[in-house]
Amino acid sequence: MSELEYWKQQIKKGRIGRREFMGRAAVLGVTTAMATTMLSKMGVAAEPKKGGSLKLGIGAGATTDSLDPGTYPDNCTGLLGGSTGNQLAMIDATGAIVPDLAESFEPSDDAKSWVFKIRKGVTFHNGKTVTSTDVLETYRHHMGEESKSAAKSVLDPIADIKADGPETVIFTLKSGSADFPYITSDYHLPIMPAKDGGGVDWESGIRTGAFVLDNFEPGVSFKMTRNPNYHGEVWVDDCEVTTIADVTARSNALTTGEVHYIDRCDLKTLGMLQQNPDLAVLEVTGYGHYVLPMFVDTPPFDNVDVRTALKYAINREDILQKLFLGHGTPGNDNPIAPTVKYAFDPQPKFTYDPEKAKFHLKKAGLDTLKVDLSTADAAFAGAVDAAILYQEHAKAAGIEINVIREPDDSYWNDVWLKKPWVASYWNGRPTCDWMFSTAYAAEAAWNDTHWKNPRFNELLLAARSETDDKKRGEMYTEMQQLLHDDGGLIVMMFNNYVSAHSNLLAHGPVAANLEVDGMKLAQRWWFA
Repeated sequence: MSELEYWKQQIKKGRIGRREFMGRAAVLGVTTAMATTMLSKMGVAAEPKKGGSLKLGIGAGATTDSLDPGTYPDNCTGLLGGSTGNQLAMIDATGAIVPDLAESFEPSDDAKSWVFKIRKGVTFHNGKTVTSTDVLETYRHHMGEESKSAAKSVLDPIADIKADGPETVIFTLKSGSADFPYITSDYHLPIMPAKDGGGVDWESGIRTGAFVLDNFEPGVSFKMTRNPNYHGEVWVDDCEVTTIADVTARSNALTTGEVHYIDRCDLKTLGMLQQNPDLAVLEVTGYGHYVLPMFVDTPPFDNVDVRTALKYAINREDILQKLFLGHGTPGNDNPIAPTVKYAFDPQPKFTYDPEKAKFHLKKAGLDTLKVDLSTADAAFAGAVDAAILYQEHAKAAGIEINVIREPDDSYWNDVWLKKPWVASYWNGRPTCDWMFSTAYAAEAAWNDTHWKNPRFNELLLAARSETDDKKRGEMYTEMQQLLHDDGGLIVMMFNNYVSAHSNLLAHGPVAANLEVDGMKLAQRWWFA
C-alpha cells in the first residue's frame, strides 16, 4: 500500500480529519485540486460555509414551463420547486421520509387518518406566516375536479382534509395507508400561499423555501437569492440555473467554468471529465429509468402481441453497454426499481429474441410491422442514439421502426402524452403505490401508456390499505407481473444518475430519490 493510499484509508475510517489529509497529501506532492477530488470521490466533504454564487447547467427546461407546480415535468422545474419551496415531508439522503414544512406527522392506529403539525413561525417569502389554510388550499389546487396536476391521481386516496387550528392539518384517507407521508413529499406539492376567498397564489412563485425567486425565463434560466428567513440551512448566496439541452454544450460549460455543476453527463466523453483535475464526477444509483411508452388504445399498440413483439425486439444489454457504458441495469418492463420494497422481477424475462418477436407478430396476424417512434435527447441524454440502435435490433424480427427526431424544446409539451410511441424518462418513486398511482392507475394524469387494467386498479386500492405485509407483497407482485405481461411500457434500463461538478463545490451525502441531489442541490451544496 502506498503512503497516499494509507492516508486515504485513514480518513475513510474517520481516524484523521480533512485538514490533516490535505497536509499529508501536500507533503507527498499532491495538489490541492487533486486532493479535493480524491476527498469528493470518497464522499468526504469540507465543513460547510456560507457564500458564493452557484451556477448550474441543467439538461431540461422548455419555453412552455410554468410556475404552477402541478405542471412540473423535469429536472429544471423540479429544481426550481425544490429550491424555492417545501413540501410537508421530504426524503432525506438515506431514503427515509422525514418532516419538512411539517414538524411531525402521526397516523391513527389503522393509518386511515394522519395528523400533520406545521412548523411554528415558518413564513412565506413575502413574510406571511404559513398556516393550515395554506396547506388545505395547496392540496385542493391539485385535487380539484378540473385539475390537470400531475399529483392529482397520487392524492386520490384522500377522502377529506381539514384544519384543527392554524398549525394542524388532518388528512382522512379512503382506506389506510402506511406510505402516505411519502406522497406528501412529491415535488409537485410545495405549500403555496392561500388567496383570500380560496385558491392559491402560484403565479408569483412565492413559497417557503431556501431561495427567493428573482427571475424566471422559461426554457432559458431562472435566478434565485438565499432566503434570509429560511427555517433551515442555506449555504450559497444566490443561484442561477440555466437550461443547456445539448449535452456537449453542457460539458463545455462545465469545463470552461461557465457553470459549476451539470446533470446527465455525456457518458461517451465521461473519461475526459474524469481526467480533469478541477472536476469530479458523481454517480448515484436511484429509481430512475429510461422508457419507451406506447398508447395501448392506439393501433397497432392496442394488440398485446404487438406490444410483446416490440419488447422482445430490443437488445437492452447492447444499448446499456454501447451507449451508456454499463452505467445502469437492464430493464424488464417493470417500473419498480430493484431497491424498492416489494420489488419483483417478473418472468419470462424480456431479453433480445427476434424469433419470439416474430412469433408474437404472427399471433397478431402480421408478418412485418412498421411503426413510428418519436424521440429527442430532451427525454434523456442518448435517447436518439438508443432509438436508432433499437431500430437496428428490430430489423431481425421484421419490424421497421421509423425514428422521428423531435425538437428538444417542445418535447414534453408537444410529444410526450401526445404521440403514440415515444422515448421518455421517469425519476421513479420510492414506493410501489406512489409509482403505480402516478403513471399506471387508470385515471392518472401522467398515464403515458393509456393502460387501464381493471385487475391492476382493483389491486392498487386493496394493497394500499392492506396491513398484512405478506399479503401486501403478494398484491404488488401480481401488479408488477400484470404490467410486465400486458402493459405498454418498455423499460430499457434503470439508469445511474451521472453528474459532474467543479471541485470548488462540496457536499454531504447525496440523495438518490431524485436527480440533482433530490432536487435540493442548490440548498445542500456549498463552496469548499
